[in-house]
Amino acid sequence: MIYTKKQLELMMLWKKNKLKRLNILEGSVSSGKTWISLVLWGFWVATMPSDKLYLMCGKSLTTLKRNCLIPLEELFGTDNFTFSTSAKEAYLFGRLILLEGANDARSESKIRGLTLQGAYCDELTLFPEDFFVMLLSRLRVPGAKLIATTNPDSPEHWLKKKYIDRKSELNMLSIRFLLDDNTTLDPEYIQAVKAEYSGVFYNRFILGEWAIAEGLIYPQFNKDLHVVSNYKPSKDAIYYISIDYGTVNPCSMGLWALEDDKAVRIKEHYYNSKKQGDRRTDEEHYQSLVELAKGYDIYQVIVDPSAASFISCIRKHGDFVVRSANNSVIDGVRTTGTLLSQGRLLFSDTCKDSIREFSLYRWDEEKPEDTVIKENDHAMDDIRYFCYTILKFHYWLDE
Repeated sequence: MIYTKKQLELMMLWKKNKLKRLNILEGSVSSGKTWISLVLWGFWVATMPSDKLYLMCGKSLTTLKRNCLIPLEELFGTDNFTFSTSAKEAYLFGRLILLEGANDARSESKIRGLTLQGAYCDELTLFPEDFFVMLLSRLRVPGAKLIATTNPDSPEHWLKKKYIDRKSELNMLSIRFLLDDNTTLDPEYIQAVKAEYSGVFYNRFILGEWAIAEGLIYPQFNKDLHVVSNYKPSKDAIYYISIDYGTVNPCSMGLWALEDDKAVRIKEHYYNSKKQGDRRTDEEHYQSLVELAKGYDIYQVIVDPSAASFISCIRKHGDFVVRSANNSVIDGVRTTGTLLSQGRLLFSDTCKDSIREFSLYRWDEEKPEDTVIKENDHAMDDIRYFCYTILKFHYWLDE
């Protein structure tokens, strides 16, 4: 195996028996921290008792499989590592490893009563605090260790305030990995990754800082770069409509032309009942959808998942294939920001309300966690639905 300088530093700590009870690898994306954490986990487990119990956990079993289990299989081979996510078990050098997801506050009940020799956590800032507290109480065999990876989050995050900031008081190692530390990467790739982030996500995922979300949510939006005139879609374009439904609040709809290298919002409909002085029914909003779609073969309509009655209305008419959007706000914001930075998300100059909201959509700086201000966000929401439900997978963007 070839190690970077930072990776070798970590492995020498293990070799000299200088790991702590808690070992946190934090820092930027693509910095090599996950790969070396798996190497470390494999080597450490191989030296531990085979009659003890071990645990690996991620935000979900799906992300754990993608980020850790498949790479472990590639690292150590199927003779040394096998796993079954359906059985929630793996064997690493003959040691039984339980597999769990930690996606909500109820997850901590899954590990009550366990006695663990070791645990591995992937993307630790995404875990509920209750799960982590319970996990630490399960590490009760002499010499038990936790190995975990994470990208930074808010400096108010429980992991930062209650653990990393107190590491001198705890039996804890925190080692920081940066993108530039990963000397195995092509310099052009490093520059491309750096260009894909801006604002708070640049500070966290490139600089490796625990940074507060403040100011504009999409500072990378630039009218000179992202707004186009007289755009003509190619004959191969696929058409979608995304909708943030509202009766009291504005209802925003966007018509998208999806090409191989970009998605262009070519038209939009924005109805503000407060300004117009008239609330519309589902049927009236449906007629606006029909008008927006006129002349285009719409592949799918992506709708705010909370708009159950409007989704039923669309399905009742049978003219469109309708799909509930993935409404993960922060992940959706990050994906939308990446697409803007890549130049894959463009807007016709006729989309006045989208362009207006980009200059107003802000982080709530009064909240300790990442929170958007729920104002001037209706076009922003329908854009996010489209980006995180469709474009994320069309362009194979990482979470």
